[in-house]
Amino acid sequence: MRRPAAAAMEHPLADGVVALAHGFAYLPASRVLICADAHFGYEDVMGGGSSLPLWSTAEIGATIALVAQRVAAREIVFLGDAIHGSRMSAGAARTVTRAFDALRSLATVTFVAGNHEGRTRGAAILGATVESCERDGWLLLHGDRPGPLGTRAIIGHLHPSIHLGGGTSSPAFLAGDRLVVVPALTPYSTGLDVLGDACIEALAPWNVTRRDLHVVGASAERVYPFGTLSRLRAALRAPQPRPPRGFRRRVLRPDR
Repeated sequence: MRRPAAAAMEHPLADGVVALAHGFAYLPASRVLICADAHFGYEDVMGGGSSLPLWSTAEIGATIALVAQRVAAREIVFLGDAIHGSRMSAGAARTVTRAFDALRSLATVTFVAGNHEGRTRGAAILGATVESCERDGWLLLHGDRPGPLGTRAIIGHLHPSIHLGGGTSSPAFLAGDRLVVVPALTPYSTGLDVLGDACIEALAPWNVTRRDLHVVGASAERVYPFGTLSRLRAALRAPQPRPPRGFRRRVLRPDR
């Protein structure tokens, strides 16, 4: 059973897979940087072709480039939903294309198609896409549909996160021996709460339980291992102890 560990710049997720700050997965053997659900062009697609600046595209692209250079990545793999939709304005398409071209100048870029790429698979903007690819014995796919039974898979799609209360959340990896779920890069999603029932229900096709998965939170500077999902859920959802009999809570009253 994995126990919580100290925060660090990276942390092992599974055999040959490492979690990096910002929410990237990395395969050191082949130097493949993996990112999920970047949703480039979000502002334009959601605004119906409005003139909103594509600030998230620029910010995410710069982050991917920074990390790719830091680890000397040979390949960058997008696990689907690299774009928020294929119907964007001509100006937005040029901006998004330039962002991908900048990444291509650093490493080979592979696009796994996701549900947001739609029927066209985003061909007009992304060029060639694949439905899945295999790297270092892992099948890389979006995750909206399960892979072959028994396959070791790295997926995105679910936007896993730890919900901290007060409307705040933090991206998080879910990882086991045969499944790794990579958090979303887009800042526009609060994500699917890993502690909730909806998350484990979404993972049902992958035949995993909460005991099989461990949780690693991610920030821009560190990754934070929290131990197994089952233990984290039990700890955070444990009932608060009742005060002893005869205890009287003091209430501070405002000055008059």
